[in-house]
Amino acid sequence: MKKKHLLFNIITLLAIVLFPSLSLPETSACAYSSSQGEIVIEASSGRILHELDPDKRLPMASTTKIVTAITAIENADVNTEIVIPENCVGIEGSSVYLKSGERYTLLDLLYGLMLRSGNDCAESIAVAVSGSVERFAEQMNETAKKCGADNSNFTNPHGLPSDKHYTTAKDLAFITRHAMENPIFRDIVSSKKYAATELNGGDKRYWKNKNKMLFGYDGANGVKTGYTKKAGRCLVSSAERNGMQTICVVLNSPQMFERSEELLDSAFEKYEIRKLVDKNAFFHTVFTEDLSDSIKLGVKESFSYPVGRDEKIEYEIDVPKRPDSIPQEDEIVGHLKIYCSKQLIFSENIYTLK
Repeated sequence: MKKKHLLFNIITLLAIVLFPSLSLPETSACAYSSSQGEIVIEASSGRILHELDPDKRLPMASTTKIVTAITAIENADVNTEIVIPENCVGIEGSSVYLKSGERYTLLDLLYGLMLRSGNDCAESIAVAVSGSVERFAEQMNETAKKCGADNSNFTNPHGLPSDKHYTTAKDLAFITRHAMENPIFRDIVSSKKYAATELNGGDKRYWKNKNKMLFGYDGANGVKTGYTKKAGRCLVSSAERNGMQTICVVLNSPQMFERSEELLDSAFEKYEIRKLVDKNAFFHTVFTEDLSDSIKLGVKESFSYPVGRDEKIEYEIDVPKRPDSIPQEDEIVGHLKIYCSKQLIFSENIYTLK
């Protein structure tokens, strides 16, 4: 293989020297292998910044636990004490080696789930929250539907292989977007290490996060790794720079960390988050016909958006020019539309302000 590459390089060099005007095929801009499915989104707007087969149904290994964690957080008190059932011990795959009869808070088990990818934590959480793994899987699917993830189906809380257990890069990105809005979830997945306490004896368990992005990528703040032979290497990562929060998903990605860094770097290079509307600032003043009175106009919600370096933002404002009398406060008097490169990205009523 190396000899073939060397021969190709020699032929290419000779072609450039002997035929300088010759047009050679462009090499890929990607330094690392692409994934079977991948996507990058900006979290606040949900804008897709990059995608490759984003709707392809794929296994996702332990990135499943993103859904497990947010489903548990939204359906139970994280301070609940949980006794580890015997049938949740010794689950195949990654484990934190829980023992039957041990007691932990749900919060501790969530850290074991997300930092160390404990499959025993996953099943213990499922049984504690819903009574059974099967019922918890139903709740996981309800969580997914709530996030608009219509091409996903979950049959277990850990991601061990199952023909009916799948997602897409796009679905997983938008589930993660929803999860990252929860401060408990966000604190867990951004933690580099954690000390859990076994409540029967007070023994401490120390866990270090497996997500290498947190230790070496600027702005990284989550989320979850995953691997099985069937799913390949999977990673959901997130990072924030200059106020722009991004989420990256790569499924079956041979170089998942390197590829994720490459995709995130590209997103931060090409886009910047810009506040296009500020609810605390008026942007228009209306005077009466005789100029004796006036009132300020504005909107009730601020709006920020990831804008490409070469993209053009345009505003369309429809308001009265000079009425006979000034409208009352908090009255709808017009409409605002914002376009990014000719595409509508924001539409809101304009109100009279105090």
